[in-house]
Amino acid sequence: MKPRLVIGLTGGIGSGKSTVSQMLTELGAHLVDTDAISRSLTAPGGAAIPLIAAQFGDHLIDAQGAMDRGRMREMAFADPSVLARLEGILHPLIGQHADAHAGLALPDQHIVYDVPLLAESSQRWRDKVDRILVVDAEPDTQIARVMVRSGWPREAVEAVLAKQATREVRRALADHVILNEGLSLEELRAEVHKLWRLWNNGA
Repeated sequence: MKPRLVIGLTGGIGSGKSTVSQMLTELGAHLVDTDAISRSLTAPGGAAIPLIAAQFGDHLIDAQGAMDRGRMREMAFADPSVLARLEGILHPLIGQHADAHAGLALPDQHIVYDVPLLAESSQRWRDKVDRILVVDAEPDTQIARVMVRSGWPREAVEAVLAKQATREVRRALADHVILNEGLSLEELRAEVHKLWRLWNNGA
């Protein structure tokens, strides 16, 4: 039986982390997508909805019963304490759901925790994993990708980047780094396959 590793995958907005996550899943990794968990918690009927309404008021819940992400984003950028309060609600719930999902992995299946803000979060995520994989890119590349992908203005992407950990902070945490700069999809896939072989060999 190959040794099972628990990998923490992270990277800034527009780094290509989600693409790497998908490639690892195709190779057989058991993915724990904390962004998807967060979205489910704040969707209609999500476990976080009554807590968000109690903390911030019903005006933060839209007509469908989901958290109004646009309004919450505006509030959080205007007042950093809003984000801290929201994280105080979401992070424990995300952790519980992530652990439950990780528990569904097969005994010899590598587990990948996809955590966009792993570098910014507390030690708890780092304590869960054996290795940290960082997908890295130049800020200008990140900005260009997000502008094309999401249609955001440059200033909006720069504002998000300014609130995320720097490349240096992420790379200092990393056991492995994929520099997703100027790579074709197949070249990126080759880098992922190389790491996969390394992990399967217990390295």
